[in-house]
Amino acid sequence: MKRTELSDRGLVRLLPATYHKPPALRGLVDTDEELEVLAEIEGLTSTRLLAERGRNPHLDPRELAWLRRTQDLRIYGQTHVNAAFTYTRAGGNRFNTGERGAWYCAWDVLVSVSEVAWHRTRELRFAGTFEDSARYVEILADFIGVFDDITDEPGHAALHPDPEIGYPEGQSLAERLRRDGSRGLIYPSARAEAPGGNCLVCFEPHAIQNVRPGASWDLIWEGTPDYAVVAVS
Repeated sequence: MKRTELSDRGLVRLLPATYHKPPALRGLVDTDEELEVLAEIEGLTSTRLLAERGRNPHLDPRELAWLRRTQDLRIYGQTHVNAAFTYTRAGGNRFNTGERGAWYCAWDVLVSVSEVAWHRTRELRFAGTFEDSARYVEILADFIGVFDDITDEPGHAALHPDPEIGYPEGQSLAERLRRDGSRGLIYPSARAEAPGGNCLVCFEPHAIQNVRPGASWDLIWEGTPDYAVVAVS
């Protein structure tokens, strides 16, 4: 496995539009005291907040993104980083288990679109309908440092398109890399229609820098597994 040094800006992670917005609790109350009560209630069930309080056995809270100065409270991105590592799918994804998440992104937004659209199309197939629309928002981040790289190994077992085969292999690989101190892995997308689309999975929150919002995209299904992609002005 080779290692590649990055100094790259604006890698794209796509989130459903309802997830990228700042918390809306403040609009539900009239005073700061009432806000504190709501925040405490939210904290009882929020996987992210529980992890930030040291109550996730798979994440040291010191790994997570923290704001250090009062004036930083309006900085964008802290909750997005922490959520990526604390909210997981049952069974995990290609390079993370259901116990600990990771930050997935790509250099090309259409590669990110292919990745999220594959998962949503799969869910629609399970539901038995392909009538749907969803808005996604770009979350951009910068990466500097040396990352492991399997882009020259397209036949690697971790890249198998069937999740039943590829995911266990990828999770095992990621676990070994993390034990060896890897900050992340560059790999070719298994979902992009055209070859050459690469992704990055980042294993460590502190390696994700300068998080900021980007453009919005609508994905639309009209009765078939094929979908349309529309840029939102």
